[in-house]
Amino acid sequence: MIWLLALTIWVTVSAGIYLALSRDVFRCVFGLGILGSAVILALFASGRLGSVQPAVIPLGETVLHDAANSLPQALALTAIVIGFALICFSLVLALRLIQRADTDDTQALRMSEPLPTDPVKPPYNGAEHEPTLPAASHASAPSSREAAA
Repeated sequence: MIWLLALTIWVTVSAGIYLALSRDVFRCVFGLGILGSAVILALFASGRLGSVQPAVIPLGETVLHDAANSLPQALALTAIVIGFALICFSLVLALRLIQRADTDDTQALRMSEPLPTDPVKPPYNGAEHEPTLPAASHASAPSSREAAA
């Protein structure tokens, strides 16, 4: 049973990565959703799969024997809700991006950076926008902790 689940997780992760690396925006969003499903399957695999007993401690005992762990089940349920919200938000964001750019090709979206003459948001020019580092003379001076000691 665990080998079948491991194979299913591997196929799901492979399909999710393949779709997430696609040039189509909707395929990227669906790839993220499929990767979320793979995480949920991995959470299920972290609990005990073969047990059919509920996670209820019988009266008078303090230890639970041979029962499914309820924590991975609760985490998986939470991951399903968060993944659904992420996919809904990503789809709305992708639809708005496609409407604004008039394309769903990620390669064309990469080329939609601002022009060099744009006064509002100039493009990145490399060394001109790099932060300047302080002079090297500070490296040889003792720090405040060393001076106090």
